[in-house]
Amino acid sequence: MRRRAFISLLGGAAAWPLAARAQQPMPVVGFLGAASAAGDAFRVAPFRRGLEDAGYVEGQNLAIEYRHARDRYDRLGELAADLVRRQVSVLAAAGGPAALAAKAATTTIPIVFSIGLDPIEAGLVTNLNRPGGNLTGATDLEEELEPKRLEVLHQLMPKESVIAVLANPTHPRAEPKRQGVERAARALGRRIILLPARNDQEIEAAFASMRTLQASALMIGADAIFNTNSEQLAALATRHAVPTIFQYREFVAAGGLMSYGASLTDMFRLVGVYAGRILNGDKPADLPVQQATNLGLIVNLKTARVLGLTIPVTLLGRADEVIE
Repeated sequence: MRRRAFISLLGGAAAWPLAARAQQPMPVVGFLGAASAAGDAFRVAPFRRGLEDAGYVEGQNLAIEYRHARDRYDRLGELAADLVRRQVSVLAAAGGPAALAAKAATTTIPIVFSIGLDPIEAGLVTNLNRPGGNLTGATDLEEELEPKRLEVLHQLMPKESVIAVLANPTHPRAEPKRQGVERAARALGRRIILLPARNDQEIEAAFASMRTLQASALMIGADAIFNTNSEQLAALATRHAVPTIFQYREFVAAGGLMSYGASLTDMFRLVGVYAGRILNGDKPADLPVQQATNLGLIVNLKTARVLGLTIPVTLLGRADEVIE
C-alpha cells in the first residue's frame, strides 16, 4: 500500500461529533509497550493523533492506561493481564512481543497492534483482509527487511568481508531473526558477527569490540531497547567510526548514517485510528490488517563525510531522503 493510500485511510476515519458523545461514559484505551515510557514516546504521539482523527482526545473524552515493560519482554504478560483486569475498551500493542502477550491475555477485548513480523505466521490473525477474532492492526514486515539492510551495507562497502549485527538475545524471536540474517549474509558472500546487547552497558561494549573483531560495518537489529536509544546509538557509531544502518528515520535524524524501513509515524497513527473506529462501533474482525509498503532509504551525508565515506551513486539514487 502506497503512502497516499495509507494517508487516505487515516484521513477517512469516521468520527462522531464530540458533543454526541458528551453524555457517554469516558472509554479507556490500554497502551502496551515493551520499551520505557520515554522509549515509547515516539509511538505514543502519532497514536494519540490517530485517536484524535477518530474524534477522541485524551483527557477530554478518553482515558489511556499506559503499561511499559522497560525493555523486559518477560514482563509483558503480567502488564497485559493488568490491562485486561482494568477492563479497557481497546488494547493497543506496540511491537510483536506486546501483541503476542495481549493475545494470550484476552480473547474478547479488541486488540490493535503494530508489529514487524508476519501476523499470520505469528498466529495473530488468520487472514489479512478479514482478520476474524479480536485482533487487527498494521505490520511493516520488519524481519523481512533485515536482509535488505545487509544488502545496503554490502553496496556501501563491497570489498569488506565482515558485518556486525547488534541484536538483543532476549527478544522472543531472536533465533529466527538470527537465522534469517545469516542466510542473507551467505547469499551476499559476507560473514556476520552477532553482538549481543541487552542494556546500555552491553551496547557500549558491543561498539567498543568492533575494531578488535575487524568488523567493517554494523547493522542494528529491530528491538525495543535499540528503538529507545536512537541518539545513543548514533553517537556511538560516530565515536567509533562505524558505518551503521538502522530501521527508522529517527536514527538518521539523530546523526546516524543510514536507515531503511517503514514510517513509525504512519504505523502508530493507524493504530490510533483503528482504536478510535473500534470505540465507534467497528469490529476488529472487519478491519483489514494494513501492510506498510512505503519503505524509505534515508542517508545522512553529513555523517558520511565525518566517517570519511563516499556514498555510491547507486545508493544515493535509491535514497528517498538525503540529509545534508
